[in-house]
Amino acid sequence: MPRFKAYNYDQNAMVVINYQDQLQPGTFEHAVHYLIEHKLDLSVFHPKYRNDATGRLAYDPAILLKIILFAYSKGITSSREMQWCCETNIIFKALS
Repeated sequence: MPRFKAYNYDQNAMVVINYQDQLQPGTFEHAVHYLIEHKLDLSVFHPKYRNDATGRLAYDPAILLKIILFAYSKGITSSREMQWCCETNIIFKALS
C-alpha cells in the first residue's frame, strides 16, 4: 500500500510579497504608477474632500485612478470586478 505525506488544509501560511517588486519597469502597470505618482497633478480632487477635522479617512484619488486605468486597460469596467481584482490579483494589490 502506498504511503503519502500528510496534508492539512487548516494550516495558516504567510507569504511575504514586496509590492514594489511587482511593478517591473517597462510594463504598463509601472508606467501607470509612474505617471500618476510623478507627472499628474491630482490636487484638483482635494477640495472635494471635507474630512480635515472629522469623518473617515478617504482613499487617495491617485490609487483609485491607478486601479481604474489599469482595469480599463484589461477590459474590466465593472466596479465589482475591480474590487475582486484588488483582493485577488497581485498587480492590482501592488497598484493599490
